[in-house]
Order: sequence, then C-alpha cells, then structure tokens
Amino acid sequence: MGSERDEVLHAVSSAVLAVTRHLSVREVLQVIVRSAGQLLDARYAALGVPDDDGAFAEFVAEGITDEEWQAIGPTPRQHGMLGAMLREGSPVRLPDIRRDPRFEWWPRAHPVMKDFIGMPIRDGEQILGIIFLANKRSPGGFTSDDEEVLTMFAAHAAIALTNARLYERARQVTVNEERTRMARELHDAVTQKLFSLRLTAQAAAALLPTDPVRAGSELARVERLAGEALAELRAVIVELRPAELDRHGLVETLRKHVRLLDRLNQVQIRFEGCRLPELPPEIEVAVLRVAQEALHNALRHAEAAAVTVRLGHDRGRLSLSVCDDGQGFREARDGLGLASMRERAESVGGTLDVDSTPEGTTIRMEVPM
Repeated sequence: MGSERDEVLHAVSSAVLAVTRHLSVREVLQVIVRSAGQLLDARYAALGVPDDDGAFAEFVAEGITDEEWQAIGPTPRQHGMLGAMLREGSPVRLPDIRRDPRFEWWPRAHPVMKDFIGMPIRDGEQILGIIFLANKRSPGGFTSDDEEVLTMFAAHAAIALTNARLYERARQVTVNEERTRMARELHDAVTQKLFSLRLTAQAAAALLPTDPVRAGSELARVERLAGEALAELRAVIVELRPAELDRHGLVETLRKHVRLLDRLNQVQIRFEGCRLPELPPEIEVAVLRVAQEALHNALRHAEAAAVTVRLGHDRGRLSLSVCDDGQGFREARDGLGLASMRERAESVGGTLDVDSTPEGTTIRMEVPM
C-alpha cells in the first residue's frame, strides 16, 4: 500500500512540476489538462475558465481532434453540469453523467461520455476554473482515490495559474510601456522627417517653373528624406508584436485566425497544428504574418474551394505551409505579397518556397528553432 501511495505522490509531483515550468496562462491551462488526464487515466480532459458573461474566457480540451471541435461548434456556455459546478464550487464524481439531473444535453457531434469527475480550481473563495475528466480507460470508473489525487493536483494548479496570470499582467505593463516608447520614437523621428519632406517638396514645386536645376536637387532631397523616414518606420514596426501572441501563443493565435476566416468565407479553411516549444518572439511574429499573407492571397486570388494551414516542427526546424486547391499562377512572381513573405522568412534565418500548379498552390516556410 505504501509503495502505491509513493507512486501516486510521485505522479502528482511530476504533474505539478510540469505545470509550474510554464508562465504563459494558455500553456499552463494546456499542461494542467494534459497532466490531469494522465494522472487519472482519462480519455477526455477539459478545463474551463469562466468569464462574467455566462460563457468561458478559456476552454482547453484533450482527446478531441480539431475536426471534432469544428463539428461540435462554439465553446460551451455555463449551463448543465458545467454551470452547476461553477455555482456550487464542489467536486463531482459520477458513474454516468447522463443520468444526473444536472446534465442537460450535448451537441450532436460531441463524443459520448459516461463516467465523470469534475474538480474546481480555487484561489480562496474564487473559482479560477473547473477541471473535467471523463471515460476512465481502466475499468471501474473514477474512484475516491482519484478524487483525492485530483483535489491535491488542483490545489497546486491554482498556484501555477495565479502565478502565470500575475506574470502576464506584469508583462502587459511592460508591453504598454514599450508601445508608449515606440509612439514617442515615431513622433520624434519619423514625424520630423515627414515634416521636413513636406517643406522640401513645397520648395521644389515653387522652384520648378524658374529654376529646374535647383528644383531637381530639392527633389533628390525629398527622395532621400522619404527613404530615411521609411527605414525608421520599418524599424519601429518590426518591434511591434501582436497582442494575441502574448495572450495565446502562436498555435492558438493562428488557429483562432483560421476559424474566423472559415466562418467569414465560403472557402473551407482548416488548421492542423501541434504543440510547439517556446519560440523567440521575432519568429512567432514572422510566422504569423507569413501565414496571414498567404491566407489572404489564397482567398483573394486563388479561386480555391479549400485551404489548409499546417504548423509543426521536426529536427529543430519549424515549418508552416498554406495549401490551396485553386487555379495557381504560371510563374513564382514577387507580386501577391511574395516578396514581403520572403523578407519576413529571411529576417529570422528561414526560407520561403512556392510551388504553384494549375491544381493549386503551396507556400512553405521553414525556420531553424
């Protein structure tokens, strides 16, 4: 009995260690879900973080594919068993959730779930979220020992989640301060050059009828000032990082972007992605922008019926591909944003390849990690 207890404590300790290694809230949620499912040998695991509008600000799940998620539909709201647990704030363990009066319904494409255990993640009186596990792989369903293990794990998960939130708030303060600094730089550098450029252009226009030679030299100065302003503007823009990446990370930001485009367009757009190791911020920005530009091209110019975005990594290299079944184009010209995509890829040491045929186009970006 003692050895079994030691094994359980070791498993919980390992799970807690895995959670506390991360400082991104989204990553912490994902590791909590994955670790809880492994601890209790559950086929399905999920974690919902409630908002103030009767829905969930975050909802992370394991055991359900992207295709199943798309078929299920929108993120669940705070009704049925999920809502009851948020109101009551107590653990729930059931041999068959479908027989409980608090259970209401599932969407048509929702997988069938039977044995169930749910555990609140609490910070004092505040419920930070709820862990839900279903369909224990080993026979007999969830036990009182499982509930004890999950209670212990949830207490540590609350600390890790609170810590990650505090870290992200501190980082957001830093981001806001950095944006203020960039705005000041734009005003101090670029705005002044644009003002000089305007005065020089006015002088050139006044000189043109009477002194074309001096007007020509003024126009050359206009060109130089415009180039300097553009260079400084680009330098500031490169430093800007989309806020979504700070909140959700590259995979989830791109997944949400694809889902939004899929809802807004008749073209079927799918995303296939896996968990990524922590990436330098400049790589995340470059990959996101290339993906957005490639998607824009496919939707605007390819006349495609389907587009697939894939994001993964292998042998130390990050790979992004955007494939459509559209009409393609005859030559890999640097129009359609291809030049800017290549520049972004090369700016982080990566490559960009374009394979276009009458049956479709694939844009592939690879970056060493």
